[in-house]
Formats: sequence, C-alpha cells, structure tokens
Amino acid sequence: MEQSAVKNIIITGGNEGIGYEMVRQFIRDGCRVAVLDVHISNLTQLATDNPDHLLPFLCDVRDSETVKKCVSEISSKWGRIDFAIHNACKCTFGSLEETDESVYQEVFAVNYYGAIHLTKAVLPIMKSQNKGKILFTSSGVGITGFQNISPYASSKGAIEALAKCLNLEYQNTGISFHLLHPPLTRTHSSKPLPVPEEFKVDPQVVGQGLAKNIDKDSFVICHSLAQSLQMKMTYLFPVALGKFVGSRMKKIETQNKD
Repeated sequence: MEQSAVKNIIITGGNEGIGYEMVRQFIRDGCRVAVLDVHISNLTQLATDNPDHLLPFLCDVRDSETVKKCVSEISSKWGRIDFAIHNACKCTFGSLEETDESVYQEVFAVNYYGAIHLTKAVLPIMKSQNKGKILFTSSGVGITGFQNISPYASSKGAIEALAKCLNLEYQNTGISFHLLHPPLTRTHSSKPLPVPEEFKVDPQVVGQGLAKNIDKDSFVICHSLAQSLQMKMTYLFPVALGKFVGSRMKKIETQNKD
C-alpha cells in the first residue's frame, strides 16, 4: 500500500472501549473509518466533527446480510477497503454448569461468526484489489484458558485457529490475516473480573497503540513491546500460565471477599 494513500478501514465494535479509541486514533492519523456496531451513540458527535473520515452503521454482526449490505455501501462510497477489523465481542461469566448452551451459541454468534461474516463480505473486494488486511481481536484467555469464562475464551480460541487457517488459504492473494492481542483492559467487559482496576490498562493507551501498529506484518499485533513479549510467553507456555493466572485470580477473589 502506498504510504501517501488514505487508509480505508472497517471495524466492528467501535462504539466504546478499545474499539472506540482505535477509531479516534485512525481519524487522527487521517484514515477513513466505517464502524459497524449495534450501538453508535458515542460515535454520533465524532462523526459530526469528522464527516469525511467516519461512517457509523447500525449493524449486528450476527446478521450476515446486514454486514454484507454495509460493506457494499462502504465499498461503493470509498472504492477500496484496506483493513477490516473484527473487534465486536460478547463476554459472559459463569461456570459451565451454570451456563446454558444458548449462551455459548450467542457468544460464538458475535465473536466467531461475526468474524466470518465480515471476512466473507470484504474478501471479494480485497481479492479484486489484490491486497488487504483482515484482523481479528483475540484474547490471551483464548490461548491459556480461564475459569468461569469458557464461552468467551472458547470463541477466542476459535478465532485464533480461524486466522491461521485463512492466512494459509489466502497467502497468494495479497490478503493477510492477523490477530490483535490487547492486554487486560479497563473496559465494560472486564468489570466483573476479580482484578483491581489499577492492574488493567487504560483503553485509550491500548486502542491508540493497536491503531498505530496495524501496518505491521506480524501475525500477532500488540499495542506495545511489553505486551508483544508477554504474548510470546503466553504462546510458549499456555497451560502453565493459565494455571498461574487462574490461581492468582482466585487468591485475589478470596481476599476481596474477606
């Protein structure tokens, strides 16, 4: 991609948290951003202030036809899609025995099938361009596992495998697939976790860092060097780290109850 060209970016789940901060940074960097989300209230003023750089769409990523229509409209308006980021997610908490199977289906519908819907919508466009980058927001728990969060963790594990498979399938098309790996971040989704807020990273820091790094060729993209090193360790020792972090969280939870 020419460095002088304006980047055209689609991102799902950009109304709040890490996604919202990524959107803001993209705009500051001069990119054009289209956001697909079930809520766009936080984006309204941002779009008013940046009419040439932000297109918010009310869109449920579980609905493949709606995603396809939004992507088609974006492509018609901009003529090119350089990056597609699936960041929308659903996170639930509870043990396996407490969690109905429908919850697993709902989480996968957003986290996993949402990624498939976005990918299928943008692939024909990127193939015609002979280039493009598709990125899925993953999570460390999708590698290590974590207690009482198996729907979310399982869906992120599936995202990891999906990105690897598609990267191989489309390696000769000019299209590459990548994983965004944020750290534990101070977002709405992470509030129920028994972790002191000071241990969570500011979403603005994470979102800005990820936005600035999407040009990287690395399969795993992080917001900082420290997080990149942490992810290398996570991939090397997933079970050991999962047990260690899990035991630490249980200890913190016990202390908070006392």
